[in-house]
Amino acid sequence: MSTNLLSASPYSEIGGVVQEYFWNWENQQLRVVYESLGKGTQLLLLPAFSTVSTRSEMGEIGKLLSPNFEVVAVDWPGFGQSSRLAVNYGPALYHDFLEGFVASVIKTPVAVVAAGHSAAYVLQLANKIPSVFSRIVLVAPTWRGPLRVMGLNQQITGTVRELVRSPFVGQILYKLNTLPSFLNFMYRRHVYVDAAKLTPDFIQHKWRNTQQPGGRYAPAAFVTGTLDAVDNQADFLALARGLSVPLKVVIGESCPAKSRAEMDALATLPGVQTAVLPGSLGMHEEYPQAVVEAVRDFLLSSESSLS
Repeated sequence: MSTNLLSASPYSEIGGVVQEYFWNWENQQLRVVYESLGKGTQLLLLPAFSTVSTRSEMGEIGKLLSPNFEVVAVDWPGFGQSSRLAVNYGPALYHDFLEGFVASVIKTPVAVVAAGHSAAYVLQLANKIPSVFSRIVLVAPTWRGPLRVMGLNQQITGTVRELVRSPFVGQILYKLNTLPSFLNFMYRRHVYVDAAKLTPDFIQHKWRNTQQPGGRYAPAAFVTGTLDAVDNQADFLALARGLSVPLKVVIGESCPAKSRAEMDALATLPGVQTAVLPGSLGMHEEYPQAVVEAVRDFLLSSESSLS
């Protein structure tokens, strides 16, 4: 495992210094791309898992916080500009990656802002190694993949996953599910609130991100619930109860009902700080200024305690 400074490729997503982290999984080397911006104490930014997941969705939050921190934004393995190999993406892979990345690249304890499905992975690492994080911010946290939210059973979701992973049929299914028109529909349905922000350039950028070789493998795992780090709400809440560091949860007031109920349950736990803001599941990208205003003091109190 190592880090290298890159030159021309891959390109910057947030205007920072692009680097790569090499990491081995099941006898294959995966390249993970991350980007640093600003100076000071490090702050880890983890994007949500989704078909279009990329560190650029944390870009505006990173820019707004870069005067106070050295923000480090990561493309998860299988997403963004990181390697998209045909490995079996699942919780074990992401647990191992996050633990290894933080140990190799990040100066701990570090504050972290994690969006969406990243939440359970952060909570699990914080329970396993209490000294790794100083403060945790979860933005629109979720733990169930879309098909599981819809109530589909494991047999059906497993069949869907294998179909998308298969040659020919899988490529066709993935192409249909990443058409710009379909991406626009999904954003309008539960990701963004203001449809005027879904410009042709915005959707085209998201579409290009999905079209990299091997692009379908990790998204297929996410959509079918294969990346769910926990199996039920009780386990998710238990992770939050087990924390020894401060936790703040930022909730989008327009999140889908089932996802909102999970966030509200998390927010009721003793000691959990909460902010309810405009937005839905993509609030970290759609309303970055509001999110930063809600969490800046919380994060800065972590920095002062370490100085």
